Amino acid sequence: MTIIKEIAGKIAEEINDADAYINLATEWKAEQPEAAQVFYELSTQEMRHADMLHEVVTKLITEYRNQHGEPPAGMLALYDWLHGQQIENSMRVKVKQGMYSS
Repeated sequence: MTIIKEIAGKIAEEINDADAYINLATEWKAEQPEAAQVFYELSTQEMRHADMLHEVVTKLITEYRNQHGEPPAGMLALYDWLHGQQIENSMRVKVKQGMYSS
């Protein structure tokens, strides 16, 4: 399913953007707190976007299973690998966000 590949790429972009924003927030927190807060909020919004896209992928896979049975093994293996990478990267961003807000 090509759409899952497209969405997986967008999820990665959202997580990368969230990471860039939280890095800026941390960098500027002391010197420019208002700008830093905007960067923090943008980071959290990017993570919400990633979550929304993940929900779409989950629904697509469920629909595929309901209509066609199990997806091809190769597709599932690739999805599982990408999903694992996304979880790892998401956790790194969320830790940074938590450190910023404490």
